[in-house]
Amino acid sequence: MLNRTLIVEGEDRKVVAVEVKLAATVTDKDVRHLNWLHDQIGDRMADRVVVTTGEFAYRRPDGVAVVPLALLGP
Repeated sequence: MLNRTLIVEGEDRKVVAVEVKLAATVTDKDVRHLNWLHDQIGDRMADRVVVTTGEFAYRRPDGVAVVPLALLGP
């Protein structure tokens, strides 16, 4: 499976971490690095996102947003 991570830090030092997965479903294993980073930087983490090939956007119980690539643009 293809995995890519993008970490963006704003001027306010807040961080958004985005993982791209070439899969339709997301498991706990898929978000372990995002959750590890959240544990390391705490309140500096603005959001954690996984972009997938799935159909539906939702937020997992651990707070990670799951967003289908098709929803991000034409």
